[in-house]
Amino acid sequence: MKGSGNVSVRKIQTVALTGLGAIGAYFADSILPVLGDDLRIIAGGERKKRLEAEGLIVNGKTEFFNVVAPDEDTGAADLVIITTKITGLRQALEDTARQIGPDTVIMAPLNGVESEDIAASVYGWDRVLYSLMRVSSVKDGNRVTFDPTTSHVEFGEKRNDLNDLSERVMCVRDFFDSVGISNTIRPDMELAIWEKYVCNVSENQVAALMKIPFGAWGAYEDANAMRLMVADEVISIARKKGIMIEPDYAARHLEFLKKLPPDNMASTLQDILAGRKTEVDMFAGTVMRLGRETGVPTPHNEFLYHAIKLMENINDDR
Repeated sequence: MKGSGNVSVRKIQTVALTGLGAIGAYFADSILPVLGDDLRIIAGGERKKRLEAEGLIVNGKTEFFNVVAPDEDTGAADLVIITTKITGLRQALEDTARQIGPDTVIMAPLNGVESEDIAASVYGWDRVLYSLMRVSSVKDGNRVTFDPTTSHVEFGEKRNDLNDLSERVMCVRDFFDSVGISNTIRPDMELAIWEKYVCNVSENQVAALMKIPFGAWGAYEDANAMRLMVADEVISIARKKGIMIEPDYAARHLEFLKKLPPDNMASTLQDILAGRKTEVDMFAGTVMRLGRETGVPTPHNEFLYHAIKLMENINDDR
């Protein structure tokens, strides 16, 4: 449904969030002071008990939330935000089933280029908006830290006329503005998501292999050269699929990387150091599959795939 600046749209009054981790904490930290218990953190079992007992330390402040088990009947939420890893998306969609009604808006700003397709396959495109996060967040046990001044969410329909936004996009935009979540509506959200995928595939995987923080991209020419070689494979695939990322996009993105906290680490490196499974199947694994489908060679991603799988196997053996 299209709207305009003069149309009155419904307000978001309840939010359900699944995945209170490095990314989820960014949303929850802003929403909690405004909605209070109308922000529902969906978690069950031991996770629910731990959050209720310990809360979460966000940027040095301990915060407690209304934690709702997946089987609790609270009525549908106006907005559902899923911030798990892509590997946990299908389970998260199942866990939030009782939160989703006919008018619920679903956002899954996850790494990768397929989370919207997965969510829509379960609940339909009439509930799903495209979205992505730009945040450098570090999770260490029960602590999450991020810089809110360099963090924001990009969202919208697949294509957006900025002079005639859909009603649900205006609804989410107004809510984010009201709680202080920095946001951008991109005319082409498919392009925006692929641009982020270029960054994730290159930065996460090279950083994990070389064990380097974000500051290395601007400090060491060789580190940046490795990042660009991996990124070029993703850009080539995108352009073969008709998603016209500028060929020099990754090179220009270096200026953004220089603004991030230099000691922060990409999520894949955090996973390796913590002994967790990574998202390598969604990064290099998906790039390899799409490369075969489009006829684009992906040797750098194939190397990284096996290197990171090896590191996971070594962690498992320990």
